[in-house]
Amino acid sequence: MKQQEFPIEEIRSLFPALTIKDHEQVSPIYFDGPGGTQMAQPCIDRMLEYITTGMANLHGTFSTSIKTDRLLEEAREAVANLLNCAPEEVAFGQNMTSLAFQVAQSLRTFISEGDEIVVTQLDHRANVDPWLYLAKETGAVVKFLPVDKETLTHDLSELDKIITSKTKLVAIGLASNLTGTITDAESIFSKARTVGAFTIADAVHAVPHIPVDFKKMNCDILFCSAYKFFGPHLGIAVIKSELFEKLPVPKLQPAPDEIPYRLETGTQNHEGIAGLCGAIGFIEQLGDGENAAERIRSGMERLESYEQELSEEMESFLKAIPEVELFRASEKIRKTPTFAFRIKNINSREATRFFAEKYNLCIGDGHFYASTMAEVFPVMDTGGWIRIGFAPYNSLDEIEIFKKALKDLLLMKS
Repeated sequence: MKQQEFPIEEIRSLFPALTIKDHEQVSPIYFDGPGGTQMAQPCIDRMLEYITTGMANLHGTFSTSIKTDRLLEEAREAVANLLNCAPEEVAFGQNMTSLAFQVAQSLRTFISEGDEIVVTQLDHRANVDPWLYLAKETGAVVKFLPVDKETLTHDLSELDKIITSKTKLVAIGLASNLTGTITDAESIFSKARTVGAFTIADAVHAVPHIPVDFKKMNCDILFCSAYKFFGPHLGIAVIKSELFEKLPVPKLQPAPDEIPYRLETGTQNHEGIAGLCGAIGFIEQLGDGENAAERIRSGMERLESYEQELSEEMESFLKAIPEVELFRASEKIRKTPTFAFRIKNINSREATRFFAEKYNLCIGDGHFYASTMAEVFPVMDTGGWIRIGFAPYNSLDEIEIFKKALKDLLLMKS
């Protein structure tokens, strides 16, 4: 899709944060999408509607309580359309990390001493540490699926030795929040299922950029976060109903124990859940189809196509700069619009401060909680990586501003 075919100005008009200007009347350029996108207007509208028309807790006989009950039903249906799962498989929580630790505690009864848990070097630590703690508490053995340092993909050459008859849990990220690598999770999960292991997908970085199909992937548990795809700070867990039904979760005695309420301890962020409906509605309005699920998938495909155009422009530029060391998989590997790089002889924090102060560019630096990768390479001696990640409200014009910023930085340091 070429930019003239994508309604970029219309899209940008739906993100109020893009209109804010600094003291020099310069609007920020948000290249920090992997850390969290800006909120879409439909999300804001739904949150305000819920807040201003009366809030209430669940399961009452009065109108505002009934409204909240219906809101949660709507939200589960929206997530089901987004991820191709059943509404009763959808649970909400504080964030992905909290939900992962909660699920890890619930899985303790299924893991025994000597069992094996497989995590990866490529993942964000939110899909590593909950399972490391689970191993520590149960006496299980942890194995890391290594990263191929040349291809920046999972090294599957010894997968048969890593996933064995002792393996009880395999946790894989669908896309790297650092390099953008979209992983071959389905084949890894297929291998895990042959030994009866639980399969867990971290889809936090994938859902904002590509269509994700829970049923097709056939994993047991999937996590994602609404604030990564134009919504509020809200965690989402999708758990296969047959596992969810037998998953023991610590609960208050009178609290509902049926799914999906089983995982939702205490009162949920109802206004955030309203915003989630608006965020998914934003994606849906970009697509075509006979029903909501088809329109959402079409909308995601449209976003991916546009972001690919942005990626091609940025990648060709970064590769042409001799001082830039880019950490990105080859053209043959499908990737999100996410770029991790270092600049020769310049600390990454110094570079991002220059970009922010001189050009109002919002660009992150550090390890981005992919800290195992920072040990594998290693990079923290120079402040870690600089990371640029696009969202569909970014434009080719903004990339041109970054090009000038980087050239000015290199000229200043020469």
